[in-house]
This record gives sequence, C-alpha cells and structure tokens, in this order.
Amino acid sequence: MRNQTVPTLVRALTQLKHVLAKGEAHARSAGWDPAVLLGMRLAPDMFPLTRQVQIAADIAKSGVARMTGGEAPKFADDETTFSQLAERIDRTIAYIESVPVAAFDGAERRAITVPTRARGELQFNGHDYLFGFVLPNVHFHCTTAYCLLRHAGVPLGKADYLGPVGTGQG
Repeated sequence: MRNQTVPTLVRALTQLKHVLAKGEAHARSAGWDPAVLLGMRLAPDMFPLTRQVQIAADIAKSGVARMTGGEAPKFADDETTFSQLAERIDRTIAYIESVPVAAFDGAERRAITVPTRARGELQFNGHDYLFGFVLPNVHFHCTTAYCLLRHAGVPLGKADYLGPVGTGQG
C-alpha cells in the first residue's frame, strides 16, 4: 500500500505546487495582484483556489494517517499567498514521506471511518479508502485548482498537471 500511496500523492502535490508557481508567475507578469487568483472560484457554490489547495493537502495527509493508524499534523487554514500554499504542500509531502514503510503493513485491510457533515460516517477498508476516496478527492481538488488557473489565462497544459511521464520518470 505504501508504494501505491506515497508516490501517487507526492506526485499530485508536486504538480499542484508547480501549477501554483506558474499561476503566481503569470499574475505577476500580467501586473495582477496574485491574491485575486487565490480567491477565484469556478462557480459561486465552489471553494476558491486557496481552499482547493488546502483540501488537497488535508486529504493527502489525513489519508496516510488513517491508513497507517497515525495522527496527521494539523495545519491552520490561514494561507493568503502562493508561497504559503507552497509551504503547506511541502509540509504535507514531508509528513507523507516521513511515515515509516512498516506503518503501511496491513493498511489495505485496516478499518477506516471518515466523519462527514453531509453523509454521516463513511466506512472503508484501507484499500477502498485509498482508491475510492483519498486519490479521487486529491485529484479532484488538484484538477479544480488547475482549472481555476487555466480559466484565468495561466498558460498551463496537460504536461503541467501530469508532470514527468515515461520510463524511469516516476
């Protein structure tokens, strides 16, 4: 489970950080206040860019913690700049990579309960939690962040989202 979890989450978060850097650079080169991009939404009832990044990081670190029986670090949701969001991603990756390999032993069978506001408590085994909840959610929020920036005119392409591909590229 570790080999299916850690590299996948690290890659998604690394590419999210890359996309954010391109967004900030684009805003600065266009003479925009980068904070404007951080507050963008695709629709009035969706979270803004900042919250999309926070949620992607939270789901990744909480996912690893739940699968390994650990405790995820708590982060205040107080980021107001691109650099602060990049730091949050870095702290998330550092945590994910710090979890010992042995902590993932038996993770695919671990019983996991996820409290939600709208749907009550969701019950999973570790395998179903990773593939049916954690990865889809992280990718949803990373994709939404990408789409927000792309919609704002940031010159992003599929390669920015995917990152390196091919043999030996991760």
